[in-house]
Amino acid sequence: MSIAKRRLSPEESRSMALAAARDLLIETGPQSVTLKAVAGRIGRTHANLLHHFGSASGLQKALAAYLSDEVCGLIGQAILKTRTGEGSVRDIVDLTFDAFDKQGAAALWSWMMLTGNEDALDPIVDAIHTLVDDIGEGGHEDREMHEDTLALVLMALGDALIGERLSGSLDLARNSARDMAERQLDDALGRWRQEHES
Repeated sequence: MSIAKRRLSPEESRSMALAAARDLLIETGPQSVTLKAVAGRIGRTHANLLHHFGSASGLQKALAAYLSDEVCGLIGQAILKTRTGEGSVRDIVDLTFDAFDKQGAAALWSWMMLTGNEDALDPIVDAIHTLVDDIGEGGHEDREMHEDTLALVLMALGDALIGERLSGSLDLARNSARDMAERQLDDALGRWRQEHES
């Protein structure tokens, strides 16, 4: 006697699909994040995923939002811990760089742009904007926080795409970009502390 599959709520089904899509992204790259592959991974039908995401590009955009929200949440916590002395600037740098590199965000966004999904960066841009506004002292008006965030994200994205080859060709250590980002953020945190201690 076969056991019937448990019926999942739409939220559970969507969440399971996004987790599977993230795993596929990390394991085999962005080109493998298709409705068929994700459906096969979670034991659902192609039609079921089509209902949730509309298309492969819809799935990829949802995955970008999922990764962005998850990563920005972790970075926000790390920033708050750093401000209270519980965490380090390197924690923030490593979380950001790992999101683009080890978690596949840079590869996903590059793939989406190359395949014509022009709004591919919207989820990360929106999530970072919200994060900066939430943790910045002046909300949207905290210009220094915006500049520091821009520098960190661009460095992390660039490092994920060409950092290994470029640092090697320049005879620099592989972690050079992370070290530079750490120094910049450390300076920014120092300015923040000075402003709040005076």
